[in-house]
Order: sequence, then C-alpha cells, then structure tokens
Amino acid sequence: MTGACAVMRRELTGYFVTPVAYVFIVIFLVLAGVATFQLGGFFERGQADLLPFFNFLPWLYLFLIPALSMRLWAEERKSGTIELLLTLPISPAGAVVGKFLAAWIFSGIALALTFPLWITVNRLGDPDNGAILTGYLGALLMAGGFLAIGSTVSAATRSQVIAFVISVVLCFTMMLLGFAAVQDFFSGWVPAPVMDTLSSFSFLTQFDMLSRGVIEAKAVVFFASLIGCLLVANVVLVEMRKSA
Repeated sequence: MTGACAVMRRELTGYFVTPVAYVFIVIFLVLAGVATFQLGGFFERGQADLLPFFNFLPWLYLFLIPALSMRLWAEERKSGTIELLLTLPISPAGAVVGKFLAAWIFSGIALALTFPLWITVNRLGDPDNGAILTGYLGALLMAGGFLAIGSTVSAATRSQVIAFVISVVLCFTMMLLGFAAVQDFFSGWVPAPVMDTLSSFSFLTQFDMLSRGVIEAKAVVFFASLIGCLLVANVVLVEMRKSA
C-alpha cells in the first residue's frame, strides 16, 4: 500500500486540472435531473422520496462510470507512463488503490452534488431522510463496484475504447442477473439454488433494498467483497505488466 495516498492526491487533482471532471459532473447532473423529473415522474407520483432518482441511477452509472474508469490504466499503458509510475517508490498495490480511491471520491463528489434533489423533496413533503441517506450509501457502494470492474478491465488493455466497451458489457451483465425476465428464462433448466446464487450477484438486487432504506449486511458485504477481489485482480495485472 506504499504511496496510495500520494497517487490518490495526484489522480484526484488531475481530474480537475482538465475539463474532463466538469464535463462529467455536468452530464451526470443533467441526466440525473431528466431521469428523476421527466422519466421518473417525480412530481406526478406525489410521494416524498427519491426512489425515481435511485431507480434510474444504476442505468446512469452503467455508462458514466466505465467512461470514468476506462482511462485509469489504459492511458498509462498507451502512453508508456506506467513503467515510470512503477519505478517510483510506490508499490503496485498502492498505485491500484490510490487510483481507485481517487476515482471513487470523484464519483462521490458528483453524487453529492445531487443534494438539491434532497432539498427539494424536503421542501415538498416530509420524507424519511434516513432512507434517503441509506440510498446514497448504496449508490456510493454501487459506484465502487462499477469502478472496480472498470479499473481491472482498464489494466488489461491499452485501448480506452475497448476498456469502456468491455466494462459496459460486464456491468450490464451484472445488472441483468437480477431481472425477473432473465430468471424466468433460465428457471426451466437451471436449478433454483443456482439461480438464487446468480441473482444475488446482481447489482440491482443488492442496491434495491439499500435504495429503499433497508440496510442489509449481505449487500454491504457483497459490494465490499467485489471491490476487494477485483482490486486484487487489478494488482495482479499491474504486477504482470511490471514484470513484462
């Protein structure tokens, strides 16, 4: 973990040096507003909660988070700066964790900037703020899961475009596992215990209860385990690049 903090500070500062961070945040906030008020029918529902926002958030993350993570390692490999990075007194694990934390903090900042939605729902009604806070926690964990997938894929290729496409496909697959239609399709020839296990790996299944204000230990453990395992795989890929 040597150098993780230094890498994190360098990467986080790098986001705001270029217009990339501001473009990402603006696009995210605009799409979040459109999804909440137009597609989610925020006012038409007549309920004081943020479920319309949380229901569409996984689909926003499906494309925006891979766009954020695709450059983490693919850009380093393409430009050749990964060799320079690994010659510094920084361990591969520190570099991986530092880059991941910087991207996770940045996504958290973008998520926090949706606070006007929280203010709006409190002005219009009397919501369960504990449930909303839990939903934000679940959203942050889900963003970490998407980032861990994207970061690992990015470490395996030099092309940011390929990293983006593969990350989207993998994240979409992780989401599809929770769809009732997919479960019904496989239920006829796949044993029920296997289907239950596969559905438990769905981001939608794990995030659903958190977005409704129910803190489930298995959801937190799922996201923490997923992030941990993928970061280990990321370190292995970086080590392979270092020894190549």
